[in-house]
Amino acid sequence: MQATRTDLDDPSLLSPDAVARALGTDLAQGLSADEATRRRAQDGPNALRSTRRTSLWKRALGQFTDPLVLLLLAAAAIAAGVWALDGRHGWPLDAIVIGLVVVLNAVLGLLQEAKADHAVAALARMTEVTSSVLRGGQLQRIPSTDLVRGDLLVLAEGDAVGADARLVAAAALHVQEAPLTGESESVLKDTATLPEAVSLGDRLCMVYKGTAIVQGSGQALVTATGMDSEMGAIATLLDATTAAPTPLQLEIARISRTLGLAAAVIALVVVGTVLAMSATHTPADLVRMLLLGVSLAVAVVPEGLPAILSVVLAMGVQRMAGRQAIVKTLAAVETLGSASVIASDKTGTLTRAEMTIVRVVTASGSTQVTGVGYAPDGRVEHQGAALAAGPLRDEQTAVLSGGSLAGNADLRQTEEGVWEIQGDPTEAAFLVAERKLGAHTRRTTRFERIAELPFTSDRKMMSTIARDHDHGDQRVLITKGAPDVLLGRCTRARVGLEMVALDADGRARILRDVGTLTDAALRTLAVAYRPLGPDEDTSAANEALERDLVFVGTVGIIDPPRPEAAVAIREAHGAGIRVVMITGDHPRTAVRIATDLGIVEASAPVLTGADLDALDDPALAEAVRRTSVYARVAPRHKLRIVAALQADGNVVAMTGDGVNDAPALKAADIGIAMGRTGTEVTKDAARMILADDNFATIVHAVREGRGVLDNIRKFLRYLLSSNLGEVLTVFLGIVGAGLLGLHGEGGAVAVPLLATQILWINLITDAGPALAMGVDPITEDVMARRPRKPTERVIDGRLWAGVVEIGVVMALLTLFTLDLFLPGGLVEGTQPLAQARTACFTVLVLTQLFNCFNARSETASAFRGLFANHWLWGAVLLSGLLQVAVVEVGALNLAFGTVPMPAAQWGLCVAIASGVLWFSELRKAIRRAMAHRRQ
Repeated sequence: MQATRTDLDDPSLLSPDAVARALGTDLAQGLSADEATRRRAQDGPNALRSTRRTSLWKRALGQFTDPLVLLLLAAAAIAAGVWALDGRHGWPLDAIVIGLVVVLNAVLGLLQEAKADHAVAALARMTEVTSSVLRGGQLQRIPSTDLVRGDLLVLAEGDAVGADARLVAAAALHVQEAPLTGESESVLKDTATLPEAVSLGDRLCMVYKGTAIVQGSGQALVTATGMDSEMGAIATLLDATTAAPTPLQLEIARISRTLGLAAAVIALVVVGTVLAMSATHTPADLVRMLLLGVSLAVAVVPEGLPAILSVVLAMGVQRMAGRQAIVKTLAAVETLGSASVIASDKTGTLTRAEMTIVRVVTASGSTQVTGVGYAPDGRVEHQGAALAAGPLRDEQTAVLSGGSLAGNADLRQTEEGVWEIQGDPTEAAFLVAERKLGAHTRRTTRFERIAELPFTSDRKMMSTIARDHDHGDQRVLITKGAPDVLLGRCTRARVGLEMVALDADGRARILRDVGTLTDAALRTLAVAYRPLGPDEDTSAANEALERDLVFVGTVGIIDPPRPEAAVAIREAHGAGIRVVMITGDHPRTAVRIATDLGIVEASAPVLTGADLDALDDPALAEAVRRTSVYARVAPRHKLRIVAALQADGNVVAMTGDGVNDAPALKAADIGIAMGRTGTEVTKDAARMILADDNFATIVHAVREGRGVLDNIRKFLRYLLSSNLGEVLTVFLGIVGAGLLGLHGEGGAVAVPLLATQILWINLITDAGPALAMGVDPITEDVMARRPRKPTERVIDGRLWAGVVEIGVVMALLTLFTLDLFLPGGLVEGTQPLAQARTACFTVLVLTQLFNCFNARSETASAFRGLFANHWLWGAVLLSGLLQVAVVEVGALNLAFGTVPMPAAQWGLCVAIASGVLWFSELRKAIRRAMAHRRQ
């Protein structure tokens, strides 16, 4: 009989026999092949529910759902309709230009998504995970997707656990559970039934899907597969988590609504004003006025904005890819620039996930072991100098070589020169430290291993027996284990090359040394040994041999922090960004790592998962303001912490690599997954992937994001002020036509600019210069500012004020030119309307080109770094040449209603247009003076 899900809600509380009965499994034979097939058909494959990939046509259609794009499509449709009503003369230039811009934006978005998908796929593991099972009494190796409830797993060192399972046998079984719990150390498992329900990390009689066997062997009954597993529970939690829109997406939506309303109002007001002031209302007049209104509406909406945004963000993405950061969505670049909190997992993100011995304490003193990770680069130091020959070195050699002998790990160098381990990371730490001391070769030639006493949770130690070729092949027992337990079995201590009796003072000293290492948040292991007598039987190694040992020394082990992470954290703090550590590891270890990295001071508070469970939402909101280290937390706790930080007004970037990080990564404003060590579930949930797993890359990404945001503000300042100048020129020109001497034939109202001229201005001044402004170099002080608040708009009141001021000046300079050329105005001129309109048209183009340099900063002079952006100069010169062509080329004169101008008039237009530059310089100088006075 197969158990229901309810029967096995917590198999850790049932004995192996009870679980086997509930699952209908024979512990000697396993399931039969037929029964396994039946259960596979009933329950489905042992796989997590995958997200269905969106089809190409849906992803393409999704590029057109942005509010600003919809507004542009509406403008294009109206422009095409007006062109059709006007007799379909020529080409519908305005509708075509807008359509091309929208299509270009969609293509750019699709290309970037495709690049991100390919990069993520390249990081995915390409090998199929398999599991060993006992079926019908036969040991088989099958794909893990074929596992079913009741299968009897056979676990061995190096295996990936294919499903959640209850242990029925375990021999020195160590499991790496970091993907689920965040614990950096492997966990020793046993078969003992638990007396009460405990947290996942403390269920020693259970193994879980997605974890790995690092040492030992065992057998386990599969109790949950697929979405019923603990990993499946996290995947379900991930499905229920919605990704929040980025600040840039929210801001663009606001801008789109504002511009859409403004376009409609301005078009109606201008058309209404012209119609009210006109004496005749023929159908041709109505069509012409409607075309003017649409042209003004298009002028209000910067049609190049979506494409420019996409291009600027895409270029930021490419620069970040060069620094090993793969961004999956364009808007995520800007979100990083707004990040005020980086909430990071510890293991593998801030640390190397490589256990390292850093301290060794023996009878003659203590040493520091330099270097981190599995590469044996570093040395053993005493008082800052390399350890010299003498009693201390003899003792240190005995500790590190003894620990290497009493273990099963292997350390090797690949053909590419990379050092890697096989087996338990803690045991590998002895091998690395031994090589740093230079004792590896002598140990491997001197000792020959002949027997092993495996580690058990009862003894808390393991031993090996080896022949000592330097002493007539004498047999030696070497033991490593918990210091307090090992000390209880010792009667002597090693001092130099001698063995001395271990008295009470000696024992107290050893315990003090262990306490010092523990207080430093180091994991401690001790090493001891005993030469065996010739009559002692070692054929059946047993723990009775572990007596009368000689205590050698104690090591302090830590999963070391990444050195580049400490530098990155200092830079983040300098940029006003708070770094928070959220881990499943022990509180003492978490605080130690956080202190080493500079996240907090040593006395900083730390909250555990149990502490968080005791806090209601208001109390948690207060706690997250003063707590930057969280330990022993579960996935639901991470979600609560991220939500509380966001509710407090923070833009949260969450980093991590384990499955347990995925829901919080998706809920954060931007989730950042590790490319090398990260699970596929985590990568799918993230908006950015660090291909090099380097925390420091995040700071580079923040810098890039801030630079992109600065450049977005630059071209928005430019586009909006320039477009406002166009609108005000037409509106004020019509309203003040009498003052300017602006009259059409038969007394009809004339407009200062034709509809085609307005569209031409948008064509040559919006796209090129704005795009070039989007690649402006990042300013030196970009990482010296406080993060942008979520409530702070990209276009704030100060920027709007500048837009209005510059727009008004542009319009006044343009209309002054018109008045200067026309007769009958405030300034008496002599030129006909076509000539005056051409000069007016040219001045408006030139004011916008001068405005390119103004818009690069709100306060810095345009002459500061004037030639830093070669692309901008190229765009300005190209736009200027195109304007010369539209004025001087006969075919273009006809299309755009222009006439050629002599050199003197060109010079006059350039001089008048430069007025916008000088006005901006005066305005910036006043602002700088006011800011200096306030400081």
